[in-house]
Order: sequence, then C-alpha cells, then structure tokens
Amino acid sequence: MLCAATSKMILKHITFTKRRSLATVTNELRRLFESDPEIIDSNPYELDRHGRGESFHPSKPPSHIVHVRTTQQIQDVVKACASTSPPTPIVPFGAGTSLEGHVGSTNPDSISISTTKNFNQLVSVDPSSLQCTVQPGITRHKLNHELRATGLQFMVDPGADASIGGMAATNASGTSAVKFGVMRDNVLQVKVVTSSGEEITAGSKTFKNSAGYDLKNLFVGSEGTLGVITEITLRLHPIVDHIESSVCAFQSLTQACDAVVTLLSCGVPVAKCEVLDGPAIHAFNLYSKDVDDMTPQPHLFVELQDISEAGLASQRNIVEEILNDCGGTNIEFSANPAVRKKLWAARHDTYYASCALRPGEGMGIVTDACVPLGQLASVIAATAEDIQTSEVIGPVFGHAGDGNFHCILPVRDTDSEEYLQKLEDVNDRLISRTLAAGGTCTGEHGVGSGKMKYLTTQYGEGAVDIMRAIKESLDPKNIFNPGKIITP
Repeated sequence: MLCAATSKMILKHITFTKRRSLATVTNELRRLFESDPEIIDSNPYELDRHGRGESFHPSKPPSHIVHVRTTQQIQDVVKACASTSPPTPIVPFGAGTSLEGHVGSTNPDSISISTTKNFNQLVSVDPSSLQCTVQPGITRHKLNHELRATGLQFMVDPGADASIGGMAATNASGTSAVKFGVMRDNVLQVKVVTSSGEEITAGSKTFKNSAGYDLKNLFVGSEGTLGVITEITLRLHPIVDHIESSVCAFQSLTQACDAVVTLLSCGVPVAKCEVLDGPAIHAFNLYSKDVDDMTPQPHLFVELQDISEAGLASQRNIVEEILNDCGGTNIEFSANPAVRKKLWAARHDTYYASCALRPGEGMGIVTDACVPLGQLASVIAATAEDIQTSEVIGPVFGHAGDGNFHCILPVRDTDSEEYLQKLEDVNDRLISRTLAAGGTCTGEHGVGSGKMKYLTTQYGEGAVDIMRAIKESLDPKNIFNPGKIITP
C-alpha cells in the first residue's frame, strides 16, 4: 500500500502532467488559428454556459472553447487534442439544451468544440428529394425559417430550440414523434470527424440503404462520444395547411392513456398526442398566461393534420367519438393558428412550469421513461401514485402516442440530503418499473452522465461490454466526451 506522502506526490505529478498537456494544446490551437484568434474563447461566462447545459447533474466547465467555422478547424482541434500526453478531452457543444449532463465536462482541462455561433448554415436544399443538408450548429427554428419558402419543414420537435447537431447526437424526438419519428428516422446521412482527425461519411442520401454496417445510426445517438458531427442530411416533409388541436379532460390517467391506445389502434394519424396529469395541468395554469385555465385533472392534447379540409373533418369526427367513448369531457377543437401556437408553446414550457411550483434557485431532475404503448397506462398511473405517496412535487406528462413520459422533480439549492434522497428513490423506482414493463430508461434525452447507472440493468453486462468495445475501437484515447454513456 502506498504511503500518504507517496500518493500525494503521484497525484501532484498527474495534475502537473495534465496542466502541461493543456498548455501544450492551447498553445498549438493559438498557433493553428493565429489568423482567426477570436474563435478561441476563455470568457468565464461562456465557459460556465458551455459546462452545464440545462442539466441538474454536476459537471465542470471546459478550459477553452473553440467556436469553429469549418470542418478543417474541427479536424485541427481533434488532432491537437489527441497528440498531447495525456490526451486532452473534447466535448462537442450545440445550443446547450440537453438535460442529462451531456455537455458538461468531467475534466476541467477539456476543450469545447462549439458550433452554434459560426458553424450553423443551411448548406443545401433538394426539394424534389425532400431533403436538406445542414451544418450541426443550425437550430431547429432557424432551419424551418429558412426552409419555409420551399414549402417543406423539418418535423422533429423536442420543444427547445436545440441545434440539429445536438439533436442528432442524442437521437432526440418530441411531440411529433408519433407521426414523424425520431432523429434516427429523419437523419439520412452524417459526416463525422473521428479520433484520427479524418472526416468520414455514414449513411446515404437515399430513403433506403442496405449497404454495410449501419454507421449512421451508430453515430446518431452516440452523444459526442465517438466523434464530432460536421454535416447532417435531413429528411423533410411538406407544410400542411389544415391543422387542428384538441384538448380533452379525463377522470384518470388510465382513461387518458386508454384513449391514446384506441386512437392509434383505429388508425387515426394523429400528429401529436400528449398526456398531462392533474399536477402538470395545475402547474400549466399557474405558469402560462396565454392559455385559459383548465380543470386540474388529466388531459390529452391532440393535433390533427391533413392535406384537405374534408380529410381533417373526417379525422376530427373520429377523434371526438373515440374521446367521448373513452370517458373524455370538455372536448375542444381549434383550427385558429394563434390558439394552437399558444397551446403548444405552453405545453413546451411544462418543465419551467413544474420547476416554478417550488420557488427558489434550482433546477429539475427530469425522467425520460419509455414503455410499450400497452403498458403506458399502468406504468404512468403507478408513477403518479408513487410521487403522491412519497410527498414530493413531480408533475407527470409526455408523449403518450409513443409511450414516452416525463416527471419533473424540482430541486432547490436549500434542499436537505433527506429530500434529495427521496427524489432519487422515486427516480430509481420509476426506472425499475419501466424496465420490468419492457421499457427503456431514456426514450429521447439520452444517457449522458445522469442515466449511466441504469444501462447495465437495462441491457446486461454482455451488451454494455460490446458498447465499451465499440467506444475503445473508435476512440482508443478516450478523448471524445469521456465519462458519458459508459465507463472505460
């Protein structure tokens, strides 16, 4: 066993070596980007912002940020960081909207490759092929604004104005997934800088591709742990003129979820289908000033889309009949764009509304369970009951059409260890309940650092060992976002 003095000396040597590596890489980056020095950023505010995203989970800011403009600059950063001894970690950063600690560094000597400031363009649009190619830093709102003249739109909607690169990295989805799928369904091709500094292409610009291993879907959802995404080709959909939103109340979450199963089993092509429990509606009422108050009981929000008014009317009639048969009350439909926009904006603010139920400084623990649709009613009802009996605040809501739901457990800086443990226990029981039902610990947010401990329980040691082997093969020096998804 090492004596305390020897251990202290070894630790001091390791720290010195790491700091020397950081000095080496920052000097090299300044040399490489001598003609464009402003892309290297060490502003304390920006370092803090790039070190945490919107996650509750603890993390560290990077040492420096590189606001890259080109793929070549990304390659230069990767090569420089890989060449030091020990290697310097790299954390890709988009809009900073992730919830599971993806963008926070586990090492204060890391370099953040940031794309939203300078690497954020719509590269090309091919309307006849229903696709476009973008740089990773472009945000969802900016992309759809630039696409509007083509009559096309990008349909994955996580609520936040996330960067497309970040959405691809986490395999994000959201309210529209029930009809249009998740990022893996909407990304056709990616270009990625690997740990050697080489740029490779994964996938193709076709809707079908059976050539070789599916590397595209390996990188989509890899959370920046296997490489840095530099370009993304996306599938687009026509803008539809005939849209209606519906709001409906139920006596129980089970009734609401049963209505969802009935809607989908009958083949109704709902574009969005969201469930909110009574506490979520209560938070909604307190926080949103643009939408009329609703009774604080479980609700469904449904959106319908069609290319014709007649088709929309047919959908509306079927939906209204099913909602009535399933016990729905206070059913309202609206085709008014302003009303619909306010409703869905308020729905997307549910995270902030839930956190506001506990005033003070802090954030929220966000769960992201997803279960087979037939199990949703029992799992979501048991979760809401567990939250109530545990005497914690935790509104429940989510994307009922694909079995994905969230709980927001607000955390305050003044919370006791006992209360924090109570929240952790609620979260652990939720994951156990979800996995027992054949579900997953994360449907759309990703693993990050927050859900690493559940991965082996979900998949087993053998599957996680294969993931670890993939990581070691593609990133042998462990420079890409270390400490996320799996441990070395």
